[in-house]
Amino acid sequence: MTRPPLNRRLAEFGTTVFAEMSALAARTGAINLGQGFPDTDGPEEIREAAVRALRDGRGNQYPPGPGVPELRSAVADHQRERYGLTYDPDTEVLVTAGATEAIAAALLALVEPGDEVIALEPYYDSYAACVAMAGGTRVPVTLRPHEGSYVLDLDELRAAVTDRTRLILLNTPHNPTGTVLTRAELTAVAELAVERDLLVVTDEVYEHLVFDGAEHLPIASLPGMRERTVSIGSAGKTFSFTGWKVGWVTASPELTSAVRSAKQFLTYVSSGPFQYAIAEALRLPASYFDGLRADLQAKRDLLSEGLAQAGFEVYRPSGTYFVTTDIRPLGDADGFAFCRSLPERAGVVAIPNAVFYDHRDAGAPFVRFAFCKKTEVLEEAVSRLKRLG
Repeated sequence: MTRPPLNRRLAEFGTTVFAEMSALAARTGAINLGQGFPDTDGPEEIREAAVRALRDGRGNQYPPGPGVPELRSAVADHQRERYGLTYDPDTEVLVTAGATEAIAAALLALVEPGDEVIALEPYYDSYAACVAMAGGTRVPVTLRPHEGSYVLDLDELRAAVTDRTRLILLNTPHNPTGTVLTRAELTAVAELAVERDLLVVTDEVYEHLVFDGAEHLPIASLPGMRERTVSIGSAGKTFSFTGWKVGWVTASPELTSAVRSAKQFLTYVSSGPFQYAIAEALRLPASYFDGLRADLQAKRDLLSEGLAQAGFEVYRPSGTYFVTTDIRPLGDADGFAFCRSLPERAGVVAIPNAVFYDHRDAGAPFVRFAFCKKTEVLEEAVSRLKRLG
């Protein structure tokens, strides 16, 4: 061949670090606290709802392109009951193959080649790939560690906006740092978007996983934002059925139609029977969501305390199910090397945060651990990590 087979937009993206670290866990028998998937299934009644849909022949053929009406109505009801946001399930809700497809479809639909997309660094690795596929230019605004958490510099955000900026890509609660943007921070972002006529795509898949009384506030609920915001949700993190790949978009009719135009040429449709099950899941009582939050907060505390005892500097998250740590107190500074050696040293797998940065040096000494695992698994991991001390 006269030229490389991979187009130049994707040339910088190889196999994801999640695949590498999960393979390392399988090869060494280490406990996998790298990739963010639970090791238990979600509610039994929701799994049975999927089985019932399969047996009843619902969704075994192509579902409607926008998603089954039952799920679109459940999403609209969820947004209204939780946040006071009213969406028409027929024109303002779109079901996707997980949040990952929703992000890809939104960026492919809304970004022209040469447009700038601001994202909060460190960011989930698919953001960078999707901006590249759309032909956009990513502009990172870095969340920085401060007094035990990560914070957004609003002045830096404002300075990043240029005449070429098309949209701001938000993620709150934020993966990997666990930051939950405050009402004041989101208000400032909203005011900037209105002032500079920017779109906002907001990834809110961890909306129900907030701790210590933190509030998840959808930016679409703030003045001037509903008509310029594409909000993305997902069932995987909330109901522990990550393999079902059921996500959704809520937005104005114009934005929803634009995203659907791209989405229909990606998967067209997906997850037919599972859509009916997730429609039932979204209608679970508040006690389910409260119980999930309490369970994960206890697991966060267990792992955070164990990591601190092992010698890490720990940034205790306000949301998600990830803990970011600084490895420098252990005498290390290279997160990649540390994570590749950790299975042999301690029988545990983690993820180097540098993969979430454009500025790799800024993320070099930080490592992410997932706590969405059984309590006994986390206890064993904590016991093994003590070897580092």
